[in-house]
Amino acid sequence: MFVSFFPRPKLFFLSAIVWTALAMLVWYGFASNLFEATQRPIGVATFWSAPALWFDLYFAVCAVVFAAAWMLFAPHPWANWSILGSALILFTSYFQVQVSVAINSWYGPFYDLIQAALSKSAPVTVERFYAELSTFAGIAFVAVVVGVLTRFFVSHYIFRWRTAMNDFYVANWSRLRTIEGASQRVQEDTMRFASTMEGLGVNLISAVLTLLAFLPVLVKLSGSVTELPVIGSIPYPLVFAAVIWSVFGTGVLALIGIRLPAIEFFNQRVEASYRKELVLGEDDPARADPPTLGVLFGDIRRNYFRLYLNFMYFNIGRIVYLQTDVIFPYILLAPTIIAGKITLGTMNQILNAFTQVRTSFQYLVNAWSTIVELISIYQRLRSFEAKLHGEPLPSIETETELLG
Repeated sequence: MFVSFFPRPKLFFLSAIVWTALAMLVWYGFASNLFEATQRPIGVATFWSAPALWFDLYFAVCAVVFAAAWMLFAPHPWANWSILGSALILFTSYFQVQVSVAINSWYGPFYDLIQAALSKSAPVTVERFYAELSTFAGIAFVAVVVGVLTRFFVSHYIFRWRTAMNDFYVANWSRLRTIEGASQRVQEDTMRFASTMEGLGVNLISAVLTLLAFLPVLVKLSGSVTELPVIGSIPYPLVFAAVIWSVFGTGVLALIGIRLPAIEFFNQRVEASYRKELVLGEDDPARADPPTLGVLFGDIRRNYFRLYLNFMYFNIGRIVYLQTDVIFPYILLAPTIIAGKITLGTMNQILNAFTQVRTSFQYLVNAWSTIVELISIYQRLRSFEAKLHGEPLPSIETETELLG
């Protein structure tokens, strides 16, 4: 799964984490302070302001140095895509977070302008109103262009990863062909694994980057909120509430959905058995008779009904939590809003920053269904890895029935 695309995967990912931590330490330690006094403008100009361009250059140098070191230390045919491609995806994830930060900065003056217009507390012209909208349009235009180009590149990145896995497994096909559903695992699971892994990885990185970008914003905005309902006054109340609420939701939903990966794995197994019998029946009239197909389809039906039941439990918890999540920040801000301590612009900045931080902490909540699918695919491809290394197959491969 990884060795076909990344050079010496365990050491590579460990070194990537260490290098990233070191680069962040240097950046937040002193490098970012070189342009600390420079105020970023509100609008599209923020993307080519001095602090933004300085970070872009710093990131590029760190990525090139890391890639060059690995290309010399452990040459790999897919290094350009796996190392430099991953770095580019990481950078675009950072850029998308900066788009959110830019929009959050725009919220303040725009909604204060609306409040002034509605309350007649200050003169507001149509030209000024449209000027604020054009500021947002500029940010959105850059975001759309970068987003489209990123998705185009990511599509190629995923297919290259699939190609690497496909070539690796095909080269060892004589040793892998005896595993249940081997053809499906090579033809379908490789693409699903690459795309799902990339999606989850990018979302995780975006969640971490969003936290780094918005936690300071939320800490600063917490100065406008002096107390929380029931709890009262505490330091950094919005940060505290975001963490506690997100950890609670993640823990509850992970507990409810703990059985889903194994059920999904069995789904793939029974589907593979049914499909294999149908394929054999195309050439052999003695295969794929109605009684046999009836038994195999009965296994499919039984496992899907089990999956539907478990997803019902999971969705009850997930939907209730996410619907409550919509009004949760308003509940927190109720005392502050009623006391009139913040303006409409500040309130929208707080709501957006709080949502960004809270959503980042809720990574597992939002991605749990996809994680279930990834775990199932990983278990299937892990059997290939075990077969190639002469290791025992994972225990789930030898189970004939899922208990419960």
